[in-house]
Amino acid sequence: MRHRTAPFVVASLLAALGAGTLVVSAAPPVPETARVTDAAAGIVPVALALTSAGQAQATYDRLTTAQRIGQLFMVGGNVTGLGSATTTAVSTYHVGNLILTGRTTTGAAPVRYLTGRADTLATTTATGGVPLFIASDQEGGYVQVLQGPGFSRMPTALTQGGWADTTLTAYARTWGTQVMRSGVDVDLAPVMDTVTQSFASRNQPIGYYQREYGYTPAVVADKGTTFLKGMQASGLAMTAKHFPGLGRVTGNTDTTAGVTDTVTTRTSPDIAPFRAAVAAGAHVLMVSSAYYSRIDASHPAVFSPTVIRGMIRGDLGFTGVVVSDDIGNAKQVAAWSPGSRAVQFIGAGGDVVLTVNPSVIPAMVGAVTARAASDSVFRSRVQAAVLRVLTVKAQYGLLAQRLPVTGYLGSLTKTALQRWLGIAQTGVLDSATIRALQARTGAPVTGTWGARSVAALQSYLGLYLDGATSWNSRTVAGLQRYLDTQL
Repeated sequence: MRHRTAPFVVASLLAALGAGTLVVSAAPPVPETARVTDAAAGIVPVALALTSAGQAQATYDRLTTAQRIGQLFMVGGNVTGLGSATTTAVSTYHVGNLILTGRTTTGAAPVRYLTGRADTLATTTATGGVPLFIASDQEGGYVQVLQGPGFSRMPTALTQGGWADTTLTAYARTWGTQVMRSGVDVDLAPVMDTVTQSFASRNQPIGYYQREYGYTPAVVADKGTTFLKGMQASGLAMTAKHFPGLGRVTGNTDTTAGVTDTVTTRTSPDIAPFRAAVAAGAHVLMVSSAYYSRIDASHPAVFSPTVIRGMIRGDLGFTGVVVSDDIGNAKQVAAWSPGSRAVQFIGAGGDVVLTVNPSVIPAMVGAVTARAASDSVFRSRVQAAVLRVLTVKAQYGLLAQRLPVTGYLGSLTKTALQRWLGIAQTGVLDSATIRALQARTGAPVTGTWGARSVAALQSYLGLYLDGATSWNSRTVAGLQRYLDTQL
């Protein structure tokens, strides 16, 4: 995850300001030119709120109504190429979040290129400059979107659940780092659903694919949170799903309508793993679209105030982002129009409408906009949801200063590069920085920058090799776009 504490020294800012509270909006990108910058001169721009809530409120205040509503959507785009409908969702309908769908086996470099380009869609006009959360499903086994060189092949959750906690933690840290370094900053995992062993083969959404960490709530809570904490150590935002559980149904809500759980209650033991995930630091929680007849027989969970406001916000005390399961293509919600799906989810207390199908975005955004304009209660729910999304983005550094994409290798870029490499931030491209960058990108570690180092960096960034023997503007711009997905 980006964890942008900004390319400025927060400790110095705090010392200069004392104990007072400062709330300011995120500053626009600082132009990077050949002259000495303020940052290089030791002048610290006041570009950070001192609390995530303060940053979120300041950002909210400067966004237009359309940009605010756009933060409540996550649109699908194929991991091998986003497509015009997805990019239009961001540029025209102000959608503030992206989920990479499908599968890739070509490795991390093309994903880095794609996420760097996707990040540049978040312009001042489109999203008010608020970066996209870029998500994907990286569970393991049958559900692993990101594959190929640079990504380990992850076993199923059921296999992971049989490992010792120390082993699972170590592997999850590695997997998390791989995902984070690809430019993806939200993992829609772990699955915290409990499936009994005798029922697993008949449970199409979870057990059939061995997506469960075990067969009891205690094991799922233990192993699922171990995976969660290991993955989030890299900086990823993790997502507990699919509340209140899909372990007691037979049908898959993506492909079947009328899927109903007749077992789970508001106090069932199967809720415990979700509570554990929240306690372990999950900032996102995905709600199921199944019916739960013993909780709310009238609404699918994704449209249920009892589930979202009552159980998630009330019983679990969850203050993070509630995201829907896919309600763009899912057969379970096909009886509702796309606009009605979005309105009902947000009206029930949800925050981010997830649709893998970008073609329904205009109808969904239009319906939410119209209802917010005419209904004060709904409008207040929209406001609260936007602030929750922005607060979590602030917690992961997305509302801090962004590195400008100029193609110029100035002190700001060098400092950002050093921060990403985890070395002393001097703003000077010295041999230590070159060695660290060579090691990170797989170039020979010589401390001298030349053609082989450029080629290795271009390959790492997913750029075509142009034969350059030193830095050129194209490579620097690619690096700057990439660093904006990382810091």
